[in-house]
Amino acid sequence: MRLGLNLFSPDAGALLDHAERLGFSYALAPEGLRDAVGMIGWAAGRTTTINLVSGVCQIPGRTPSMMAMTAASLDSLSGGRFRLGLGISNSVATEGWHGRPFTAPLARTREYVEIVRMALRGEEVRYQGEHYRLPMEEGAAALRLHAPAGVPIFLAAVGPRNLELAGEIGDGWIGTFLSPERVREAVALMGKKAPLAQDFEVLLTVPMAMGNAPLAELAAPIRRFAAQFLSMGHRGESFYYRIAEEMGFGEEAAVIQDRYNAGDVAGAIEAVPLEFVDGMSLLGSPSRIAERLAAYAEAGVTAMCVGPIAATSEQRLAALTAIAELEV
Repeated sequence: MRLGLNLFSPDAGALLDHAERLGFSYALAPEGLRDAVGMIGWAAGRTTTINLVSGVCQIPGRTPSMMAMTAASLDSLSGGRFRLGLGISNSVATEGWHGRPFTAPLARTREYVEIVRMALRGEEVRYQGEHYRLPMEEGAAALRLHAPAGVPIFLAAVGPRNLELAGEIGDGWIGTFLSPERVREAVALMGKKAPLAQDFEVLLTVPMAMGNAPLAELAAPIRRFAAQFLSMGHRGESFYYRIAEEMGFGEEAAVIQDRYNAGDVAGAIEAVPLEFVDGMSLLGSPSRIAERLAAYAEAGVTAMCVGPIAATSEQRLAALTAIAELEV
């Protein structure tokens, strides 16, 4: 299993340097309340060997032509180390942040990827789809990149139909909030078999709290992260809420969302079950984490991007060293 680093920590620079020294395969720049592109550009100038992944660029936030131009630039800056992670996002970000309708997400994703690939191949971008028409007027000037780039495209997907689409048109998949059992189901929906061929990357992002303290203590900071995600958007439309329901935590997820949206953040965090956090994280001693990594590998994960959580930068660096030394 290849290892990667999730660049969400305030000491991301030190962690990135250390991960590259340790031989990590990936550094993933998350996109939420900050953009991934700026982080990738910064990381490209700081590193020489580690591959860089956007995790994930929000499709409604950029036109496909702009995304292709950005991907080509990042690929050039990194010497071919960029992997374009894309995701349709959710109704909260699509409608609330970007002012775009959250309709026909699968069809929009398919057309978006087709246009990005067309541009990255150096073709003249003339595309007449249901959701994108480029150029808008026949005979108008069309985009053609003068420096084509063979950038792999990884798709973030949660729902069954979206997973099927990722397996059909993607070079890889980015998942989060998943137990090994859920990964196995996702891999099957993508039409893949474990162990997977090397040309399709199953990349999972997970928080990691390594140590010999009780699991409840290690899970405490991850509970806040989980409560925030479980409370995003209406529960009928939230991917993360649906994951909690499918894991058997529907009642708890309802309590978490109700408390969080009422302003009782502490109460929402308290309501996050330890079993839920443990199911989608790497918690415990190095030996326990090694067992979890083996379970993920057997389920089909080919690359694991960890976000080390600890009280100090020194502890986070030590956690990266420890996981790099595990045999999985």
